[in-house]
Amino acid sequence: MKRVPFGNTGDSVSEFCLGTMMFGARCDEMESDRILSAALERGVNFVDTAAMYVNGGTEEILGRLLRGRRDRVFLTTKVHKGLEPEDIRSSIDESLARLQTDYVDLYLLHWPLKGMRPVEIMAALDQVVQAGKARYVGCSNFPAWLLAHCNAIAAEHGWPRLVNNQVAYNLFERGIEVEILPQAVAEGIAITAYRPIAEGVLAGRYQVGGPFPSGARGESSGPVVTWLAQHGDSIERFDRYAAELGVAPAALALAWLRYSPGVTSIIVGASRLSQLDDNFAGFEFDLTESQYNEVTALFDTEVKEEGLQRFPGRKNNFPRLRRNLQLLQP
Repeated sequence: MKRVPFGNTGDSVSEFCLGTMMFGARCDEMESDRILSAALERGVNFVDTAAMYVNGGTEEILGRLLRGRRDRVFLTTKVHKGLEPEDIRSSIDESLARLQTDYVDLYLLHWPLKGMRPVEIMAALDQVVQAGKARYVGCSNFPAWLLAHCNAIAAEHGWPRLVNNQVAYNLFERGIEVEILPQAVAEGIAITAYRPIAEGVLAGRYQVGGPFPSGARGESSGPVVTWLAQHGDSIERFDRYAAELGVAPAALALAWLRYSPGVTSIIVGASRLSQLDDNFAGFEFDLTESQYNEVTALFDTEVKEEGLQRFPGRKNNFPRLRRNLQLLQP
């Protein structure tokens, strides 16, 4: 597994970041252990979790599974409660207890919130780092201007900067190609991409116009239903293109993401061990420029923006956050 620089931190991480959202949700602890062990054996050293997953249950499972293996992992978790300074300080303490570790490598602010106070937030993150509870701090779902604003505050006060932005990126959700990726390349910010196979749509998991597989996650997913309806022809062409290359659709989707020099690592989750093979395949070959362009041209999703519409059942909407003028307290 290829290791890549994690922004300007001096650390290196695997291109494959194991997402653990399914641990305790759609797979039990035994299967979670098999998934984690297989990832580590294949050279993965980057693991992402969050306190909100299964109300802390995922962190508890991961804490037990990492006993004796903590030093092999670059571990990330996220602020759970809110963005008040006390939320930031108490959330890390609770996460560390569940994870059975003294520190995490990366501690992320999960979502921007209306009325947030960046000076107080960055001061609280500095306290977390100074206490040795996190080596680095970063954010998730931050517009480029907000990340830059927070890092300007950090620079002014000599506090740790946000070194990472974790954002959704796939062949449907391409908003980060505007501002986010250029900023990352210019400023040495690590980009970790989540939802890379679009909740299974780009893994050949769903038949366009057909019934959902029994128990499929997509049955209750607004985005999955929407993407299948809006991009059915493109999805079918994508699946055929993957077959022509002799790779699984999921592998092609991951290779497409890896082509971008702005993407550091891709967060890939699994609810069963068998899902990992197709996912690992996406890290074992590189697309040529012409192949990348051909795959891109299959989808009419270049920033207009796809996620600007409101998906049923989804509270947060990243493209609308980019336009929100009320995130900061006056």
